Amino acid sequence: MGDLYLIRKNLFRKKTRAVLMMVAIFVAFLLFGVLGSFERAFNSGETGASATRLVVNNKINFTQPMPIAYLNRVRAVEGVRVASHWNWFGGYFQEPRNFVISFAVEPDTYLDVVGTDYAFVPEEKAAFLADRGSIAVGDAVAKKFGWQVGDRIPLTSNIFTNRSTGNRTWDFTIAAIFTPARDLVGTDVVFFHYEYFNETRSFGRDFIGSIVLETTDPALNDKVADAIDALFANSPFETKTVTEAAFNKAFAEQLGNITLIVTLVVGAAFVTILMIVGNTMVMAIRERTREIGVLKTLGFPNGRIFRMVLGESLLLSFIGGGLGLAAAYGACIFLAPLVGGFAPGLTLALPVVLAGVGFMVLLGFVTGVIPAMNALRLNIVTALGRD
Repeated sequence: MGDLYLIRKNLFRKKTRAVLMMVAIFVAFLLFGVLGSFERAFNSGETGASATRLVVNNKINFTQPMPIAYLNRVRAVEGVRVASHWNWFGGYFQEPRNFVISFAVEPDTYLDVVGTDYAFVPEEKAAFLADRGSIAVGDAVAKKFGWQVGDRIPLTSNIFTNRSTGNRTWDFTIAAIFTPARDLVGTDVVFFHYEYFNETRSFGRDFIGSIVLETTDPALNDKVADAIDALFANSPFETKTVTEAAFNKAFAEQLGNITLIVTLVVGAAFVTILMIVGNTMVMAIRERTREIGVLKTLGFPNGRIFRMVLGESLLLSFIGGGLGLAAAYGACIFLAPLVGGFAPGLTLALPVVLAGVGFMVLLGFVTGVIPAMNALRLNIVTALGRD
């Protein structure tokens, strides 16, 4: 009779209690898997940022505009390979709940700057660059709404008004659908021509949201950033130039400290589960005091009894935790299309799984070591005489 057989029989001798403990562990690891994956995907803009890419914003806040005239002055700074710009559109498709991350850009230079992020079919890219009334759509957006190249689609802004039509809607022809060119790049975004947008919007003409540029060498980033900010010091629109990683982090923090939120939620869940499972395991072993005494009488060494008791808590942790991570994998697949704009590439990644396995071991050890030590120290006479 092997130890694994005895561990399994002891664990499930009271099936209802075992199942309830597994459900508690299941919920904790489901939360850990989903929230941990979301936090990793949400912060992917920081970890996946280009080392040579800088973003220039209004010094007051990145929501404040800057004159488009700044662009050529930035291009003239030594160490700048290419510079472009974008303007936030605040768009949605048909209904406000169908939010679309949308930017008006200078297409040729912008695609040069972000060329390592997105993959285009050459013919579609050429069509987008040639037609200023066209739009380039990320494949995540295209799949969400069922769009195809050639479709005529309306985008409505919650900020700007189209003075040509008198409403907030612009009509675009889909010229290109692009895909991610590398990991941790989201495609829940669309781009259209700034020139067309600038001519038709009712206010803010000749102003832009941000300048994005690429330096010739990452070692020049600080020097270039300082030179750009010095150009516009004491002007009505002073600037603040940061790396793309820093900008993405600041943008993400507008929604709150996601890392702290995830840590607090998952930490609270694990502490609660630790207390529940630990207390239950102590009670379960105490109920089997006589049986442990019998095992010692039959010659079971203390080390074997210790391993068997600790094995119960580890088996419990791995069953509940494994099922929880499996459910988290399915949940991430379901949630990925819904949160792609904020958490691109949402999936149960290997680092999250490995961390989960580590927590399973830790949870099993912490909840099982005290009852295992009690069983180890148990005297045979005391065990057989206890009611």
